[in-house]
Amino acid sequence: MKIKDTTTTTLIKQGIKYLDKDPIQNFPKLIKWARKFPMLDANKVMIDNVEKMWSDEENNWHKFIYKLLTDINPVMRKKLLTNFALNAGFKGSKLLKDNRIKYKCNIPWAILMDPTSACNLNCLGCWAAEYKKNVKMDNDTLDRIIKEGKELGTYMYILSGGEPLVRKWDVLELAKKHDDCVFLAFTNGTLIDDEYAKAVSEVGNLTFAISVEGNEELTDMRRGKGTYQLVMNAMDSLRKYGVGFGFSTCYHSKNIEFVLSEEYYDLMIEKGCYFGWFFTYIPVGKGAVTDLITTPQQRKFAYHKVRELRKTKPVFTMDFWNDGEFVDGCIAGGRRYLHINANGDVEPCAFIHYSNVNIKDVSLLEALQSPLFMEYHKNQPFNENMLRPCPLLDNPEKLQQMVTNSKAKSTQPGDKENVFDLTSKTIPAAKKWAPVADKLWAEFNPCKKCNKKEV
Repeated sequence: MKIKDTTTTTLIKQGIKYLDKDPIQNFPKLIKWARKFPMLDANKVMIDNVEKMWSDEENNWHKFIYKLLTDINPVMRKKLLTNFALNAGFKGSKLLKDNRIKYKCNIPWAILMDPTSACNLNCLGCWAAEYKKNVKMDNDTLDRIIKEGKELGTYMYILSGGEPLVRKWDVLELAKKHDDCVFLAFTNGTLIDDEYAKAVSEVGNLTFAISVEGNEELTDMRRGKGTYQLVMNAMDSLRKYGVGFGFSTCYHSKNIEFVLSEEYYDLMIEKGCYFGWFFTYIPVGKGAVTDLITTPQQRKFAYHKVRELRKTKPVFTMDFWNDGEFVDGCIAGGRRYLHINANGDVEPCAFIHYSNVNIKDVSLLEALQSPLFMEYHKNQPFNENMLRPCPLLDNPEKLQQMVTNSKAKSTQPGDKENVFDLTSKTIPAAKKWAPVADKLWAEFNPCKKCNKKEV
């Protein structure tokens, strides 16, 4: 098996090198060449779809692939392809699967960690605002997490905060040191300038999801006056040096129509975005307002609108809550990702501030085998309806049960919010969403026994 894997790895590297010589001319040849690899049926279907997309020059995905092949600088294109397709994809996925069986626990495809809790903004409703501003994770700890993660098969590292680019040069050095990994920083973008964009382009394995809340009025309303223009400047700098990046948008009751409009999508594409992450507002922290939570009708609108725009716009978008059907529900608790805050507390999710362990005291594997994470492992998925994936927003009774059973403690240094106080803010929304989501799930997923969408 090792000989077979080594041969496959060598062939993938050769294919990426071949693509690099003449991306547009060699891409269709690479698709045909890829069919020679042993693969799952699902991967064969994916290759068929890519070939079909590429053959139609008017297809939005043809335009998307063309942009990837021509606009991203060659260093980054080659590095991201190698690290994402080979390391996080082929090599990492196999290792993850084996270790999940070996250790009988969740092993994440991606690790979200906070280099710092400090931030130069104070955004309304931000979960990171609940942390102290003077806490940071030292370089040795960040390095150790990545080393241990790679041993388990994890090659994707996501950085948040606070604002991770408060330590932007440390972040870049981390990416340099672990040049076999992919790094994605969720950032407000205000600290990115030409100097930093150029340095990032030369390293090649660091990309960004830049927070935007819509137009200038909506963004500055939540993030502070002048923020929007700084974000636009950051996007211009990254595009200038061929750095691939995307946008990150929190939709809530006040901005949902605009951020899911063609106007907004077109602006993000024009600025150079390749992907977009959509999150929904979650009232984390004592005193967090609940009137920004989307109504069931608004969330249903988001479900339809994101899918509609995927068919017509050359940008890859993901809806963290409404795309549960594609990943079989909640991905937190180490099932696909986990969160380590700047203090070192290992949390199942960026929005679930409870933990049994601190990474300074345990290994990554020990954290994944801690009581709260094993509760996640035992209970996922939390609902047969994949449009109700979340244990906080959609199934709050599940979060109450898991935190109570595991005796996990609140990691919020200021208010130590009790899990019952937290879920009291989401129970009404969960009850209202349930019948709408169930109807939507039954309509688009008639095969209820297998919970798979019929084609």
